[in-house]
Amino acid sequence: MRMKEKVCLITGGAAGIGKATAERFSQEGAKVVICDIVEDAGIAVSNAVGGDFFKVDVTDRTAVQHWIDEVVNRYGHVDILINNAGILRDNFLVRVKEEQLVKQMPEEDFDLVIAVNLKGTFNCTQAVAPTMIQQKAGVILNASSVVGLDGNMGQTNYVATKAGVVGMTKVWARELGRYNIRVNVIAPGFTATEMVMSMPEKVLEGMKSRIPLARLGQPSDIANAYLFLASEEASYITGAVLRVDGGIVIGT
Repeated sequence: MRMKEKVCLITGGAAGIGKATAERFSQEGAKVVICDIVEDAGIAVSNAVGGDFFKVDVTDRTAVQHWIDEVVNRYGHVDILINNAGILRDNFLVRVKEEQLVKQMPEEDFDLVIAVNLKGTFNCTQAVAPTMIQQKAGVILNASSVVGLDGNMGQTNYVATKAGVVGMTKVWARELGRYNIRVNVIAPGFTATEMVMSMPEKVLEGMKSRIPLARLGQPSDIANAYLFLASEEASYITGAVLRVDGGIVIGT
């Protein structure tokens, strides 16, 4: 019961890593509050873990602030924020055929991924920081990715956000450390979420072939990493990037 009586906020908690994290923190005694834009699945997860669900678009600063205010009014404090919400809109920067441009990443896809993955993390952290400062305690955990560290073809927008999240984490660790607020980031590798497992078997086998541990990560592997960084066992860790990737090194 390492999280007993702790209030833990998880964005993108309706499925995948967010869902697994909600389940894991609940097992450790946390009061879990998840937000997502997918209402039915979010309510199902919150009911299963005995927590609360809020329908929130993390790109909407007003909605995010309302969510944080509601949680503080209900519980009186916020101990942990996990910025897990994220989306993909993969495409090559440009594609050419016979030296002629035939396709490129749409600007709207670039902007949307930036808005959710990067600005959404900024919005939620900025909204919760004043409460944690008043408490003089708190943990903020952000979701990056191994591709944010190594790069990956076809993911200009996603990689930009995940690299940006690492940079913001290091800034916030410096700015908020004086208030006993720790800020760290997880960089998962290929993880067997619903989205990944819907890929063709040939693609999945190709992923596994690049991983020294010869398997995809499970959402519970990432949830356990979040749990460690949120716990008192990690009380002297801040500004850190923890790879949870089975040893993968992404090539070109």
